[in-house]
Amino acid sequence: MNKRSFLKNFFFFTLIISILGLFSCKQITKKGNSSKEDLGINIGLITYSFRTMPDQSPLAILEYVKKSNIKHVELMGNHAESFAGSPKSPANEPAKRSVFIKQKRKIQLTEEEQKIASQIAEEIKTYNNEVALWRKEAPMSKFEELRKLYNDAGISIYAFKPRVFGKDNTDDDIRYGMRAAKALGASHVTLEHPSDDKHTARLGKIAEEEDILIGYHGHEQQTPTLWDTAISQSNNNRLNLDLGHYVAAENTDPLQILKDKHHKIVSMHLKDRQKLSNGGDNLIWGTGDTPITEALQLIKKQGYSFYVTIELEYEIPEGSDAVKEVKNCLDYVKKALE
Repeated sequence: MNKRSFLKNFFFFTLIISILGLFSCKQITKKGNSSKEDLGINIGLITYSFRTMPDQSPLAILEYVKKSNIKHVELMGNHAESFAGSPKSPANEPAKRSVFIKQKRKIQLTEEEQKIASQIAEEIKTYNNEVALWRKEAPMSKFEELRKLYNDAGISIYAFKPRVFGKDNTDDDIRYGMRAAKALGASHVTLEHPSDDKHTARLGKIAEEEDILIGYHGHEQQTPTLWDTAISQSNNNRLNLDLGHYVAAENTDPLQILKDKHHKIVSMHLKDRQKLSNGGDNLIWGTGDTPITEALQLIKKQGYSFYVTIELEYEIPEGSDAVKEVKNCLDYVKKALE
């Protein structure tokens, strides 16, 4: 073999080795970043799960996510907007947050808590006006910056849930929320199902124009047909099913909706609730009426691609905290899929 032939063959051999090496690295990287590769399904977490932690700042929330070993998140609005410079919500103050949460859950307040609730109500009015003005010029670059911080930690943001999609919100408010979601890297926004056909049509149209999906969340109003009108109005209207609430609402055969509507589900919240006839409580996973294991195994077997979102809602045991309990929920998922 002459020198020219040798060099030609050597170059060709080196090129083949480089291509194979690059392909191998891509495969490893893909596996390392994907929970679906590891568990057979996409597992995520809603940052609402950390609402009882003392520090609610965006960077603290990121640290909680990192400690929980979750690689994909549905990010609450307040866990991103303050990073972008939004006015501070009075409901985020530690002394007021617990009262605010109780109110939302319609838990009876003490006389002192009622006084605090009245104070919050007045402060919220002022805050809403301030934040509405801020959103008109909110810098999308700050949401992109937060996205990078998550991505650099090996975490993706697949959904965003700001409080801007209500019937009283302007089209500009709605577009702001959707554009912020895209800046964060999310494929969809989530919101409570408004039970208003005119509003879901409005949201679906704006979502088409902004090129993003909407996942409508449900509580005890969930039925197999709750989302039918919305998804018929726009292909961008989808389901953010909550399996725990669905079971609490006494729906029979809760796995059937997964089989029937999996192609329209963008993400599904997972918690263990009792049926309302059994008390309706949120319980430690494995002690309620929700068929968590069966649902996870079905999703894995059928290869459904939507995100399964851990939502910590049960009362945290004494001596524990939200990060530890999220890790317990993740362990439960892993065991269910063994």
